[in-house]
Amino acid sequence: MSRRNVLLFWGFWIVAGLIWLVLNPEIFSASSFFRLRRHMMQFTGVLAIAAMSAIMILSLRPVWLERRLGGLDKVYRLHKWLGIGALALSVLHWLWSEAPKWAVGAGLLTRPTRGPRPEIADPVRSFLSGLRHPAEGLGEWAFYAMTLLIVIALWKLVPYRAFRYSHRLVPIAFLVLVFHSFVLLDYDMWTTPLGPLLALVMIGGCYAAFLSLVGRIGAGRRVEGEIVEMRNYPGVHSLETVIRLRPGWPGHKAGQFAFATSDRVEGAHPYTIVSAWDPEDPQVAFVAKELGDHTTGLVDKLRVGQKVTVEGPYGCFTFDDGRSRQVWIGAGIGITPFLARMKEMAAVGVDAARPRIDLFHTTREVEESALERIAGDARKAGVTLHLLIDERDGLLTGDRIREAVPDWREAGFWFCGPSGFGKTLKADFARHGLDVEDRFHQELFEMR
Repeated sequence: MSRRNVLLFWGFWIVAGLIWLVLNPEIFSASSFFRLRRHMMQFTGVLAIAAMSAIMILSLRPVWLERRLGGLDKVYRLHKWLGIGALALSVLHWLWSEAPKWAVGAGLLTRPTRGPRPEIADPVRSFLSGLRHPAEGLGEWAFYAMTLLIVIALWKLVPYRAFRYSHRLVPIAFLVLVFHSFVLLDYDMWTTPLGPLLALVMIGGCYAAFLSLVGRIGAGRRVEGEIVEMRNYPGVHSLETVIRLRPGWPGHKAGQFAFATSDRVEGAHPYTIVSAWDPEDPQVAFVAKELGDHTTGLVDKLRVGQKVTVEGPYGCFTFDDGRSRQVWIGAGIGITPFLARMKEMAAVGVDAARPRIDLFHTTREVEESALERIAGDARKAGVTLHLLIDERDGLLTGDRIREAVPDWREAGFWFCGPSGFGKTLKADFARHGLDVEDRFHQELFEMR
């Protein structure tokens, strides 16, 4: 994660945890294990449901937050790690509930003696108390379901289609867990500052869950279109698709991406836009590489004249760092945002304020027509192209980039490609003194 995301991730847990601890200092002086258990169940439960609510809100693809986090890819990365944190806390919450029961059954602990429960005069408290049993039972099953769904989401061996359909159940499990939390939160907490804050994030999460269930996430940014051209590049297992859009598309910047839906059963998939925007000719073009169950065989699934829904644009990988020197690195299908930027630059023409640019494109596969188009786009845009074919030229390294670009210390770096390769290059330039947090821009194009 970026430094900003790391701060947000840990800041969320620290702030939420401190608010609860300040309001419940008696946790530090609990007189028995079972009193400590009660506090820990409340503590872990509050943090878990707050995180789940934040996760649901992030799933709305909020544009205002995308700009602040540096792109929707960063939003999804925070969404993912908050999900992992929420899962860990949920498991801990469940263990605090169940493990003492196991210990009592094994004779390791003695259950405390409970006297008669006092009569509850407050009608609201009495009503919630009557819901404790169903809230506990439903919450336990929702926990099992949510755990399974998060594991499926994180386990990339699970096919995308299975992930997509199973993920539709997350809002249902979340709503059950909100009911569980609302009923079982310590009643006195609702009248403290924690109560309104927790209610606010849970309401936001419920709103997001409702939009997800009715298929309205991103609905305001969808435009209908029609495929007007297809170009197949079998040597690199890629397909370029050109879509003419109906009115409503707001335009896009080079480097942004969109979600395209050609099959309602399959659903929306994200693709980088490889075309410059021209309001006189409202089109977008995508290049899809055969990388998985959906993209494999697209050339046979799509056809000219087919209706497509496009949602977007999203992303902040837009090359506007204000520097007079830039280094672009496009690995494999990661070349796509640079294609759009070069087309955009060629359309605008020569600009004295334009940065000097070196583009490094490294690829394992060879398709001469595709490479010729990249070279032609680079010439028209005035970009210096360094083409490296792995088998012929070896692997691209930080040393090779620094040798080819002597003034690299003045440059802003823009990388799109496999995340592991980007991480390696970023670490390499950091070791050589580059402020990578400010000047190494990486598209984290992973939605799982």
